[in-house]
Amino acid sequence: MRQQNSAGPLAGVRVIELGSVIMAPYAAQQLGDLGADVIKVEPPQGDMTREYHPQRHPGMGAFALNLNRNKRSAAIDLKAPHGRDALLALLRTADVLITNVRPQALARLRLSYADVAQHNPDLIYASAQGFRADSAWGTHAAYDDIIQGVTGLVSLNQQVTGRPYFLPTVLVDKVCGLQIAQAVLAALHHRARGGSGQHIEVPMADTMLAFNLVEHLFGATLQDEGEPGTFGYTRILTPQRTAQRTADGWMCILPATDAHWSAFFGFAGRGELAADPRFRTVVDRAEHVDELTTLAAELTPLHTTAEWQEFCDSVSIPAGPVLDLEAATATEYARAGGLLVQAEHPTEGAYRVIGQPVRYSATPPPQVRHCPTIGQHTEQVLREVGFDPALLHQESRATA
Repeated sequence: MRQQNSAGPLAGVRVIELGSVIMAPYAAQQLGDLGADVIKVEPPQGDMTREYHPQRHPGMGAFALNLNRNKRSAAIDLKAPHGRDALLALLRTADVLITNVRPQALARLRLSYADVAQHNPDLIYASAQGFRADSAWGTHAAYDDIIQGVTGLVSLNQQVTGRPYFLPTVLVDKVCGLQIAQAVLAALHHRARGGSGQHIEVPMADTMLAFNLVEHLFGATLQDEGEPGTFGYTRILTPQRTAQRTADGWMCILPATDAHWSAFFGFAGRGELAADPRFRTVVDRAEHVDELTTLAAELTPLHTTAEWQEFCDSVSIPAGPVLDLEAATATEYARAGGLLVQAEHPTEGAYRVIGQPVRYSATPPPQVRHCPTIGQHTEQVLREVGFDPALLHQESRATA
């Protein structure tokens, strides 16, 4: 028996999440938002992010309320005598397993792909960890910050600012979570067209290095291996690439075409600069990007933010104000799009739900179901697959 959501393109697909922190739970959340029946298998004490503050009640931290929406929770101790059996019972009925447990730990639990495929050869088994399991770094532990370091992100920040900063967001976990979800959808499509189940490995380091090289391979694209590389997209790496100060605040203004720059210079009262050989074409501007950005920073304070916005909109120059997160979520645009909405959780009371950013005309997403409490659905999901949850309860009483 499967729980069927009333809407969503993935209705009828069952996903087992065996993960923690952000990467795997975020990937599974993406699929739950699309209507999949996501069962979050977590230890009796819960996924570690459940304890992150702020929180109103233990196990229901702020991270958990959004990461674990559209999921059911089954609390299972995999090291207990019947814990593995309970998980395998769930996996026999599943379409997808998403896990970021390290391969060595999965092997000790006899839950590697080879182990699990014996019970469900049609399963799509998506595993993610820091580095490729068969590499020399395969046993290394890794979190977001570590992968930022080894894939060039920290160095890029140091190149621009002089200090090896981490990005102020868990970018790696989120990008890799999206990569997992994309890979799972591709594998589901393959299986639906007569293919088989399979093992998908999503190494964080590989994913982020490929991600970073999209623009930063740059001049090294055309060089032979071993030659001194000209990695790094120069327009992005100029230290002058910042938001621009206006007469009353800060804006992001990005003229892109020749016509944009001609209009920009004209509005700033320096129309003659459009004919300056340093700035005439996109190639000229790229070669003199530091001079151009420095000059632009001298011109933008001549008008207010509102004046710049009105002008830029009139000539189709991309522009917008610099907003902090609170202001960004309070704009009329964000409110009208439901990008952050108030909801009432059955146990946690009023809280704010992050909206779903993608819209479908024919397959609308299901209504958001609240984050479950730890183990809220253990008995329900185990009975669905014919496993007696009393086995786990007996063990709990025996070890209490």
